[in-house]
Amino acid sequence: MLLRDVEYGDIDAYVRMRCDPAMMAELGGPLPREGMEAKVRRDVRRAEAGTDWTKMILPDEAEPDVVAGTVALWSHGADAERISEIGWMVLPEFQGRGLGKQGVRMLLELARDDGRWGLIHAFPATANAPSNGICRTLGFRFLDEEEVPFAGRVLRTNHWAIDPRTDLVRDRRPADPRA
Repeated sequence: MLLRDVEYGDIDAYVRMRCDPAMMAELGGPLPREGMEAKVRRDVRRAEAGTDWTKMILPDEAEPDVVAGTVALWSHGADAERISEIGWMVLPEFQGRGLGKQGVRMLLELARDDGRWGLIHAFPATANAPSNGICRTLGFRFLDEEEVPFAGRVLRTNHWAIDPRTDLVRDRRPADPRA
């Protein structure tokens, strides 16, 4: 698996993730198709500037055009209340393979090594068992249930936080005895 920065050609993946009723069920429903080009352009600009990290999840390095989803890290809020937030989406045909968890882990490791993000928050919907499971298994701490704004909607979420410098759980799989 590989993470790469979002590119202008990722519009189709954005549409599949953000405009599909099933993909957006936990996020208040699909977003309108119009505006996706602007969203991709904005994300590319922010990735190029280094202010946000929007990474596309590529399940196979040998197939760089196959996108399984996205994982992103960004900061928002007023100076005194500024927080770093992580979010992810995995397309249906790639779900259940651990790609979301692996992508989140990889981005948290990059954030740990970068050192500027501090405490990182995640806000999966309370009913989103797979995303809450990712938070739990990677070492996020559950803080509370909260209502958070998203795309003009208010969502009921679980608020998780992790300091990747100290809290990121190492992979719990047994070591390969052949190694």
